[in-house]
Amino acid sequence: MAEKSNQKTGGSRWLDPVCQPLSINVRWPYVRLPDGGLMAVSGNATVISLDDAASWQDPRPIFAGNGPSPSPGPGIPNNRGQLLYTSDGVLVYVWIDERVLNWDAEQREPGTDATGDLWAIRSVDAGATWIDRQRLFRGVCGHPPINFIETANGRIVVTCQCYLRRPGRNVIRVYSSGDAGKSWRGSNIIDLGGHGHHDGAFEPTFVQRRDGTLWMLIRTNWDRFWEAFSHDNGLSWRTIRPSAIEASSSPGYLLRLRSGRLLLAWNRLYPEGTNSYLRRSGQLSEDMASWHREELSVSLSEDDGRR
Repeated sequence: MAEKSNQKTGGSRWLDPVCQPLSINVRWPYVRLPDGGLMAVSGNATVISLDDAASWQDPRPIFAGNGPSPSPGPGIPNNRGQLLYTSDGVLVYVWIDERVLNWDAEQREPGTDATGDLWAIRSVDAGATWIDRQRLFRGVCGHPPINFIETANGRIVVTCQCYLRRPGRNVIRVYSSGDAGKSWRGSNIIDLGGHGHHDGAFEPTFVQRRDGTLWMLIRTNWDRFWEAFSHDNGLSWRTIRPSAIEASSSPGYLLRLRSGRLLLAWNRLYPEGTNSYLRRSGQLSEDMASWHREELSVSLSEDDGRR
């Protein structure tokens, strides 16, 4: 991989000159529509911009509930998710309920009243109405999905990071749909062990390689991403191992560019030019981990991440 990295200069902020700010200044899940507009999720509604986020049209509700206006609660859409526009023109939104972790520090476990389910809903009329709202996972999700993709054969795939107990840790399960979000199927669980509210396998990012394989990079506390592979569009993940990419305990983001190259944005294990960084553990994790986040690095790959 060819690498481009940010670096600190005398403690001041430094940006690579090739980087330019986007016009979007809101933290909403959004997609680009066929007409060039942007659709974003703002609470329990979608909004559309036709001028690259300079202005937004009036919100349109997603889930109307059984009454005039549902109050926040289980299964009510919010900003904690990912929006996808499929090749067949179906909008699919996957989100987690407002999470209540209530971590029990004495037991080092999620609290008995912890909540945070994963839900999905879809629209076949460009967001005018939404149907097939359903719970994909009941339990405690640790973080909203980072990626949501449609594979080359039309299957949509999304990740779920959730907690297991005794010992309390994060694991990953992948959900996929062959009918644009009408029905869903869960994969096997990716469990790397660990003990802590930021330990285990969590905050995964993934892409589809040219050979059809799904390649996942998983945040860990073990000085590198772990990787997992699926040869059946996310239905199962049988090859799970440490990757060659060193990383701090921070999530990465994988994306295929229009050029066909893969882009990875992540935080390296240590600041550029050094070989150490303050490490943390305790309630976070069993192992002392680098939480270096002062530099954001970007790497490009011409061979689907193999180098």
